[in-house]
Amino acid sequence: MIEAKQLRKTFNKGKVVAVDEVSFLAMDGQITGLLGPNGAGKTTTMRMLYTLLSPDSGSMRIDGIDPAAEPLKVKRALGVVPDSRGLYDRLTARENIRYYGKLQGLDEARIEERIEYFARVLDMGGFIDRKTDGFSQGQRVKVAIARALIHDPRTVLLDEPSNGLDVMTTRALRGFLNELKREGRCVVLSTHIMQEVAALCDRIVIIAKGRVAAQGTAQELIEQSGQANLEDAFVKLIGSDEGLLA
Repeated sequence: MIEAKQLRKTFNKGKVVAVDEVSFLAMDGQITGLLGPNGAGKTTTMRMLYTLLSPDSGSMRIDGIDPAAEPLKVKRALGVVPDSRGLYDRLTARENIRYYGKLQGLDEARIEERIEYFARVLDMGGFIDRKTDGFSQGQRVKVAIARALIHDPRTVLLDEPSNGLDVMTTRALRGFLNELKREGRCVVLSTHIMQEVAALCDRIVIIAKGRVAAQGTAQELIEQSGQANLEDAFVKLIGSDEGLLA
């Protein structure tokens, strides 16, 4: 479970407010979507959650752990797929995943068991032993997911994981995320793609201009906005036609 309370982050000596008093709760066994236009503050929020950035104010709890007090413990509790996949291009997919398994302190047998599992469920058999330089976006995302989940975390953060993916890879990704949900994990998905939220998310946190504009289930947001569908609700709740999404 993730608890975020009044998170605030500024840049350029406080002149640029990227995240302003953002609060939300993400539960186990659910997929929580952070939905908003590009530049809304979603990625900055995610980076604070996985301790890449420190908030100027506010607090967080990841599975009951305070990241400010125990950052290493939080890193071990989380699986993170960042917006930049960050693969080591000179290593094969298997070597990328294995390296992260070693960083998480797993023994060799467990690492190999997990790699074979991901090679099967993410259909990576055709490229698991190829160097990642030249991989397609879909292949890179699959490696990033396997790497992030090698240590079997209960809480998973994904920053716009479907960017650049084709239809079939997107469908496979959605199926995998639903499986994580069925396993009782807490999944937080940052996206600007309306269909992704509608297809996957149990709860939605709409972020616009660094603030939470609204949150709830899709039906609750529709009712709150007085609109007929989620897309129109989104536009009404952020108060703008800008950033309308695919």
